[in-house]
Amino acid sequence: MHEHLKIEQDGRILRITLNRTSDNGVSDSMAAALSKAVLSAHETSDVVLLRSAGPDFCTGRIRDAGTTPPATEAYERRPEYDSIFNSYKAIRQAQVPIVGVVEGRSMGYGTAIVSLCDVSFAADTATFNIPEMGHNVMPTMVMSAVYDRMNRNAILWMTYSTDFIDAQRAMSYGLVSTVVPEQSLQAEVDRFMDLLLSRPRPAILGLKEYLRVAPRMDDQGAIDYARTLHSMVNTATAMKKAH
Repeated sequence: MHEHLKIEQDGRILRITLNRTSDNGVSDSMAAALSKAVLSAHETSDVVLLRSAGPDFCTGRIRDAGTTPPATEAYERRPEYDSIFNSYKAIRQAQVPIVGVVEGRSMGYGTAIVSLCDVSFAADTATFNIPEMGHNVMPTMVMSAVYDRMNRNAILWMTYSTDFIDAQRAMSYGLVSTVVPEQSLQAEVDRFMDLLLSRPRPAILGLKEYLRVAPRMDDQGAIDYARTLHSMVNTATAMKKAH
């Protein structure tokens, strides 16, 4: 457990809240704790609900207090970013879907993890940017998360300009699933979570598994994998329970 990461088990939902309200940043140690939580979520849960204590979703990556300055040699410096890259990988590889809820600003690391969520809700007042180039930092960490989530022109416009975009534009870019009026956000999230949890667990997990693996296969492999999962999931006892 991390002091700035609130993790609560709520029935079949694992609620994870980014809880660094002083600046809404995410530290490397928070990212490592997030990785651990989402990779083990399937042991207790059917879905992860990821949000922030606010007012912003995430204003970007920050270094943990008391850590040594970055190494000056590139090869030595490279592992210092592993907690961030590993958190992206963990969200991709989590066995249960991750639902993101975004309010306020989502910057840099925040934009990256929103893009990796399986379903994401944005308040209509939410804004998004990738600010690194404004600080003379090449945003390759963020790009490693969004490269297959957004189209090339959108990525390059956001990274070169560093401008904030609104929630509707973020949805058109593929960053979020849906945009909801701020006053209706919680009701819409609750409605979707009830709907998702009405689906049988084999189908919930099977959909995530297929979309995690199939895009890296050739066409025939993706078809054969679909045939196999179709047979496995649809013959599961849980799929035959009466509604």
